[in-house]
Amino acid sequence: MTPGQAAQIGRKAAHLALACLAGFTCFSVPAQPLESATLRKIRDTGVIAVGHRVASAPFSFLDARRRPVGYTIDICEQVVKAVSTSLGLSDLEVKQVAVSSATRLPMLANGTIDLECGITTNTAERARSVAFSITTFVAASRLLARKEGQVQTLDDLRGQVVASTLSTTSIQHVNSVNQSRQLNLKVIAGIDDQQSFQMVRAGQAAAFAMDDVMLRSLLANAPDAADYTVSGQPLTIEPYAIGLPHGDPVFKQLVDKVITELYRSDQISTIYRRWFESPIPPKGINLNWPMGESLRRVIRQPTDSSDPLVYR
Repeated sequence: MTPGQAAQIGRKAAHLALACLAGFTCFSVPAQPLESATLRKIRDTGVIAVGHRVASAPFSFLDARRRPVGYTIDICEQVVKAVSTSLGLSDLEVKQVAVSSATRLPMLANGTIDLECGITTNTAERARSVAFSITTFVAASRLLARKEGQVQTLDDLRGQVVASTLSTTSIQHVNSVNQSRQLNLKVIAGIDDQQSFQMVRAGQAAAFAMDDVMLRSLLANAPDAADYTVSGQPLTIEPYAIGLPHGDPVFKQLVDKVITELYRSDQISTIYRRWFESPIPPKGINLNWPMGESLRRVIRQPTDSSDPLVYR
């Protein structure tokens, strides 16, 4: 082979690699995991670290045998299978790592976990340090309060105590509105949703601001659920996504392809019904939460947008 021929082949290979990264299907060329720092680390260690929540049903929680299960976990299991196939690692070890609302993003940013499979909202601010898959669920933040309080908006709570959960978009929103409208709210943070809800139950807070699906899950497991109501007017729209390492478009492309295939094949409907419209462990409670139109639109037209207006 002459130097000129070698250079020509090199140019063709480079053009083909760029085409693959741009989203074109490349059937004759195997994946190039070395272009992805995340895939390279997984290949070299033989381990993929998956971050999960311990008590965020029905998305990511522990069953009776202390195994991570849930809607997001099911999606992530398909991603792990695709990673195993892409790298040719039939014995890929899955390391389950428990995360919280406060630790999930730092652990993703510092490489402790490779996937964050919980209930994390994709925001432009967060995208400065981590990346996100295409949207996997759309929630709305609302207020949970005792029925006698007749709470519908943050303005109804002027001068009162409002609870939310540490390092969530809900507590950020409450703090922002409190400052901009000068509501004189005292905002207190629970380390998790259960503790935040308990603050309302104990009379330490007049309301709890959190995503509606999580409020429904908490009430489904509460013996005094009839004493509470959830506001009809949403505070914010919350597009959930799988958290990914920042600056690794090849890995994100792999994850997005898996999710897109779940949407196109309608396997996502089976996964959804399993966790939102069927009895779930450990108590066999059915949330009876039909799929919303916002998520249906995402399934028809996948997007990784962090703009809440896209989901209205």
